[in-house]
Amino acid sequence: MRPPATPRERSVPEPAPGPEATDGSHRAAPTPPDAPETADGTGATSDPAPRAAQEPPTPAASPEPPTTVSRKQAAKAAATSPDPTTGRSPQPPTATQPPTATASDPVTAASQESAAAASEEASVRPGRAATARAHHPTAREPSIAPAPTTPEPSGSAPEPPVTDLSDLAPAAWPARAAAAWPALPLLVALALWVYATRHTDVSALDDFGLVSALHSTFWAGLAVLTAGFWFTVRDRRRPGAWSLAYVLVLLVMERATQALLYPTPLYAWAWKHDAVIDHLLTSGGLQGADRLGDMAVYDQWPGFFAAQAALVRLLGVDNAAMYMAWWPLVSSVLLLLPLLLIYRTFTEDRRLIWTAVWLFCVGNWVGQDYFSPQSVAFALHLGVLAVVLRRYGRSGGPHGRQGQAVWTVLLSVLVTAIVVSHQLTPGMLVVTLVALALTRRYRDWVPAVTTVVIFLAWCLTAALPFLSAAMPDMIRSIGDIGANVETGYGTTPTGTGAVATSWAARLLSGSVLLLALAGVVRQRVLRHRALPLLLIAAAPLPMFAASSYGSEMIFRVLMFMLPGAAFFAAAALLPKVRTLAADAAARDTAPPSPATRARPRRVPLPALPRPRYGVWVPLLVLLAGTLAFVPSYSGKDRVNYFPPREVALVQQLFDQAPDDSLVVAANRNYPLAYEQYWRVDHYWFLDDDRRHVDEIVRDPATVLARDMAAVEPPARAYFLLTRGQTANSEMNGQLDRAQLDRIRESVASSPAFELVAENDGGVLYVLTPAS
Repeated sequence: MRPPATPRERSVPEPAPGPEATDGSHRAAPTPPDAPETADGTGATSDPAPRAAQEPPTPAASPEPPTTVSRKQAAKAAATSPDPTTGRSPQPPTATQPPTATASDPVTAASQESAAAASEEASVRPGRAATARAHHPTAREPSIAPAPTTPEPSGSAPEPPVTDLSDLAPAAWPARAAAAWPALPLLVALALWVYATRHTDVSALDDFGLVSALHSTFWAGLAVLTAGFWFTVRDRRRPGAWSLAYVLVLLVMERATQALLYPTPLYAWAWKHDAVIDHLLTSGGLQGADRLGDMAVYDQWPGFFAAQAALVRLLGVDNAAMYMAWWPLVSSVLLLLPLLLIYRTFTEDRRLIWTAVWLFCVGNWVGQDYFSPQSVAFALHLGVLAVVLRRYGRSGGPHGRQGQAVWTVLLSVLVTAIVVSHQLTPGMLVVTLVALALTRRYRDWVPAVTTVVIFLAWCLTAALPFLSAAMPDMIRSIGDIGANVETGYGTTPTGTGAVATSWAARLLSGSVLLLALAGVVRQRVLRHRALPLLLIAAAPLPMFAASSYGSEMIFRVLMFMLPGAAFFAAAALLPKVRTLAADAAARDTAPPSPATRARPRRVPLPALPRPRYGVWVPLLVLLAGTLAFVPSYSGKDRVNYFPPREVALVQQLFDQAPDDSLVVAANRNYPLAYEQYWRVDHYWFLDDDRRHVDEIVRDPATVLARDMAAVEPPARAYFLLTRGQTANSEMNGQLDRAQLDRIRESVASSPAFELVAENDGGVLYVLTPAS
């Protein structure tokens, strides 16, 4: 018989001696016939006491201080320690398995695996577990009757409790709550916004427009939304879906509020475009200037209107006014995809991308997202830039231009849609593509040449009648930057509210541009890696020297500069940004360690950061810009909103006006101003020479009757003065309310005019046939 193993031979030291079965020559007694059947079906029993009596006791090992061992560590040590007699790794014991085994027991591998799994859940002593299972390879497995408990020898220390917290399963709900905490500011902001829309009265707007009418909870909701977005986007571990959700809620609060509060669509120009669509549906085709006059320009760029006419028929509605109140929200959402593609061309830093998108949304106050060709053309413009930046740059590989013909076809389709829909956007696109082609990275002239060819082809064919008439004025305006930037008479804000909202818009645009300049200076890596975006921001500036575009060129230039400026402005608010090249270098030089990959990612609960410049100052800047958007965008709603009674009054006019009738009004700021323009003429006397306007102010009824007398029966001449005309004249520095009231009273007291209709939205008179 082999002498017992010494403590040095054991896999794990044993603090106290105990009876161990180490002799492989011992055979178990036959199983009595009346022995109870065990769990493995053998009916074998075992009594370890006789075997222990045949063995000499194992010498006691020197006592060792108790150590704190976790359950997993103890089970692992017992399972991997080699047997001192056979050299084999023993199987982990279970609570019901005896420390010895016999050769004739038909125990399967499955029972051994289950016993090993159960051993990891039990608290074991490593030394005793290693020696208790020492057996001969041919030894028989005994029955699984519980073995007698061996009393602890005197002087041995009690087993210490398990203190390793890694054995404890992490709580599930705190992790889920931490991952979903950005939803809390979103829900709070939406709740405040819904409450504000239900408690806002727009029946009596003042010079501040919607700003003074909004409930205070609207401003609180914007503040909560902005703060939640900032703390969410700064956390690199948050998925981009949260940032997208915040941006969508921002667009809803900014662009959908007016659609919910106002029962009729905003903007006289949107009503004008609805009239053009109605004309296409009525006439069934395009017409020239001989029949439409100045309105023929819309038939020479019919892309947007033809598409909307098809949409009206597809939806089965009466006209586009049924859905054009929601167009600002729709057109703003359409900009998100090309914006994300453009920004992701240069960086994968989600903080930079989504902060730039946020700044673009709050900086786009110009108002060209309404129901207009410009809204769609601008989205297509960004789409073309996204294709060029992602598919026409230097790839550095032999297969970089594979499939470029497909992208050229797509590019041609997008450019064609722009050219046939809008006059200014193709020019902006040409100067931007030329600026990109001058760089080494995008030295591919295919996009620029394709755009120029399509643009010239349209101008020399379908748009030639309009350009032939307008070319002299366009040539004279080239190079006259002062006149092109000047707003002109009738567009100068007057009154406290109009001036305040105008300055809010200027400060907002100026702040975005200054932040962009700071981003260029502060983030030097972007000056090289994101140079194309810097060119996109600067390319529209030469258009100041091209034309005044109806005193709107400064606003259009700001809008086309915004995609590039917002990117660098966002970089100024962040501590350090990454580019795609930097990310690739970091992945190549610093791969993640195996321990980092194996450890599950736990999202911590939100905590307010320590007060420091890099967190709170950018948040205040972002909050100021978000709040400033509201007066910049909605501060002129007194001019742009037309109550239902004003719409009904104008509709009554066109319902009874014979063909070739004339409508005289102060200005064109009223709903349905171009209704049935193909059969009813219009004259807005504030658009006339200033001297003639002064004549009307001195003797309104006489001068107006003289101007309207040229209409021949059965056509009629109408005088219309509405609430929208008064608001527009007052806020833009034309005629004040007292002067317009004097004109109205003069017409009402004159026998040359007859009252047709009157309500709180305006008044309608008709020139009598005797006059």
